[in-house]
Amino acid sequence: MKQHEEITRSAGLVGSLTFLSRIAGYARDMVIAYFFGASASTDAFWVAFRIPNLLRRLFAEGSLTISFIPVFTDYLEKGNKEEAKKVADTVFTILFCLLVLISIAGVLLSPYIIKLFAAGFDAETFDLAVTLNRYMFPYILFISLTALSMGVLNSLRHFFAPAISPALSNICIIAAIFFIHRSLGVPIYSAAVGVMLGGVLQFALQLPFLQTRGFLFGFNKSFRHPAVKRIALLIVPQLFGVAVYQINIIVNTQYASFMPQGSISYLYFAERLIEFPLGIIAVSIATVLLPSLSSHISKGEFGKFRETYSYTLRIMLFILIPALVGLIVLRVPICNLLYQRGEFSYAATIFTSQAIFGYALGLWAVGGIRITAPAFYAMQDTKTPVIIAFIAFIANAVFGYVLGFKLGMLHTGLAVASSISSILNFILLFYLVERRVGDIKVKSILILCAKLVPISLIMGAAAWKFSGLADWSDSQFSWEKIGVLAGSIVLSAVIYFGLAKLLRVKESDFLFGMVKRRLTRD
Repeated sequence: MKQHEEITRSAGLVGSLTFLSRIAGYARDMVIAYFFGASASTDAFWVAFRIPNLLRRLFAEGSLTISFIPVFTDYLEKGNKEEAKKVADTVFTILFCLLVLISIAGVLLSPYIIKLFAAGFDAETFDLAVTLNRYMFPYILFISLTALSMGVLNSLRHFFAPAISPALSNICIIAAIFFIHRSLGVPIYSAAVGVMLGGVLQFALQLPFLQTRGFLFGFNKSFRHPAVKRIALLIVPQLFGVAVYQINIIVNTQYASFMPQGSISYLYFAERLIEFPLGIIAVSIATVLLPSLSSHISKGEFGKFRETYSYTLRIMLFILIPALVGLIVLRVPICNLLYQRGEFSYAATIFTSQAIFGYALGLWAVGGIRITAPAFYAMQDTKTPVIIAFIAFIANAVFGYVLGFKLGMLHTGLAVASSISSILNFILLFYLVERRVGDIKVKSILILCAKLVPISLIMGAAAWKFSGLADWSDSQFSWEKIGVLAGSIVLSAVIYFGLAKLLRVKESDFLFGMVKRRLTRD
């Protein structure tokens, strides 16, 4: 129980700080939507911005960090801090040199890269995307080093700096748009300037915290260190797995580039809203879960491994299932308040809300993947998630083409296909992890879902009825609309937690009990 509270408390800290970062992110998206709408220029920007972010996940967050943390944690658990520092320095040196070369290549090869991502752009939009990509590509250097820093700090059980730093990037983009967009021949360039400045500041924020813990990076050429080989053996299949996921996104972006203007922006704005509960809940839990699971494996505590995984999965489902219903029911009001002003029209709100519906269907599965994949990584098995990811990729490509083009669902079809792919991915991962580690209390998870689905639907019906009190086609800001949306959310929370308490959902009792004990201590 104490361990569960520690994980939940750490996830709560990460979630709270992530919440602040997400708010800054939505403020950024609101500013971009206001000044540039959902247009050819924003399509070009989001494609160019997505490329270094995808590569960051390929070389840092999605492969290196996931392969690095179990090995790094193993050295820490054995009390060998000096060797752990050497491991961190060596990995930093390799990553730095690799990223410099990648940044140079990305700038030089931008036309070919944009063609790979968005061949359907017209000539003007294509040229704009190429220029933006050249401005922003070096962002991969700073943000990838930031990701490595986050991996070190998270392994040391420090979560503050990694969780709060994304807000800096969003603030930089907002400031750049406000202060310099008028002085540039192409206003959208201001956002690219903000991206680069934000990347530098995010990395700089991690350095003082690394220094105080004795892990400030230095260059180390000990490439033959045993840990490097262990990480390399883990990272190769993981690179393929993350590459499959990135190809998945490339396919979706390519599909959308052949659809009506604004489709890429509709999908992006919808993804941002879907990432809100994922970032606060699933990503926060996964952030603190991987070091914990890695520690259990290192100590041979397989019983605690099963218990920790099962507990975190139930907590995740307890929060994401109602979030799924809430996003579907309130998708138009949320889009109206966040985006619908300036160049962003009511039609854009409707199109974005359609994409939200498609993505929300698989929200619970994406959350499940975020905490199930780390179970394999903790066991230093990166091959299984790769195979499953490839199967999911094929499903996404097929369903995306059929739903998006053959059935005429366009960008909504792409979002639904993504959800189908995620559901398939999670089901296969869950089945295999249960076979690998034994009893993870599948029955209790199914019973929990059987309780959560109906009470979430009741909650959603009440929210839908209450949200109808406002006119969501109106682009004008009003406190009435804010009050109605806030009232819908509060009403939903009261109904959901009340019914959960009535049905004796243990996860509800645990969360309430932990908060009560925390308040009593304070």
